[in-house]
Amino acid sequence: MASPLKKVICYKLWVISLIIFLFLTHNSALITQYYSFAQSSRYVRVAIFQDVSSLRLKIKGSYEIIDSVSNKVLNRGKNLNTTVTVYTDGILLGNTRAKTNKLFIKPYYPESVIINGRIFRGDIQLIKNNMKLSVVNHIDLEDYVKGISVRETSHYWPIDSLEAEVIVFRTFALYKMQENSKKDFDLTSDVYSQVYSGRAAERYRINKAVDETKDLVLTYQGKIFPAFYHATCAGYTEDAALLWNIDIPPLKGVSCNFCQDSPHFKWHNVLSQEEVKDALVKGGLRIENIKDILIIGRDKSDRITDLKIVNDKKDMKISAKDFRNILGPNIIKSTNFQVRVIDHDIVFEGFGWGHGVGLCQWGAYFMAKQGYTYKQILEYYYPGAQVSLITNR
Repeated sequence: MASPLKKVICYKLWVISLIIFLFLTHNSALITQYYSFAQSSRYVRVAIFQDVSSLRLKIKGSYEIIDSVSNKVLNRGKNLNTTVTVYTDGILLGNTRAKTNKLFIKPYYPESVIINGRIFRGDIQLIKNNMKLSVVNHIDLEDYVKGISVRETSHYWPIDSLEAEVIVFRTFALYKMQENSKKDFDLTSDVYSQVYSGRAAERYRINKAVDETKDLVLTYQGKIFPAFYHATCAGYTEDAALLWNIDIPPLKGVSCNFCQDSPHFKWHNVLSQEEVKDALVKGGLRIENIKDILIIGRDKSDRITDLKIVNDKKDMKISAKDFRNILGPNIIKSTNFQVRVIDHDIVFEGFGWGHGVGLCQWGAYFMAKQGYTYKQILEYYYPGAQVSLITNR
């Protein structure tokens, strides 16, 4: 027979178990909602291929293929190696037809997905759109930052400059995750977002910087903001309000005396009049012969605001930002330049590389070389911003 003390203990344990059961039962929806948010907020969705006709998909080990629309598991298998294409009603994996416009492929092992010869962490979503195929990599935010960093900086740089940069990369990605939450993907894998190449782009020193700054982001008044960055500002970072619809103190621009020894501080390019005319026509402008290109105005950072193109018919005004984008951001490296028309050539001589907003990467490099910490670097280029810890993960 059990003693009175044992009976009391058993009764108390039974009561505690009942309370826990009732709490979990009545709050299961809340718990599920929180778990779902925590899971979804960990992952960034990167469009790694867009509008392609086909691709080669290989998975090492076990996997599941799920219909993203119905959430139904269509297939479970091991060691997939196939060509992916589309057909009228859906997506083809080899000869297997999936009658859906969206497939989710979930491997059981990390780093087991290979697409067109490139290794990716995380999961893969295939999206059919107008008989073309797009591929979206669903990947943990920290792993995403590891997969872009060597494309956006150098892993040989001082550790404080790398830590400052990976915080910026993470912040920009998180902002885009919030901004594009209702779309099929948050970012692209090219220069128009952040250049992402998957597992092959990872390097030890950058991974170390990512791990040591895990979950750290930039905020202003408690909110994530688009932490823009560029290669070299050449003396003064740009006011974001002059380029985009964002006007906050951390992105108003600061004087920078740190990037003077950057290899991109000065640049020079010569294009033929025909090359410039063809690019502008392709960009939607009606232009005959270019007689001259005049600078109409500059802003406080000495970057050009607008240009006038003098030609045979009607003179045309164009913003320097649009002019640079049309000719190519790697040809016209910044909007801080002089321009001369000489015979059949147009000569550009400029300063800096990039749009100029936010972190000057070469400035951060030289600041770190001089002993500045990553926090001091970020506080300098984003005045009024705070380094904060992500709390909703």
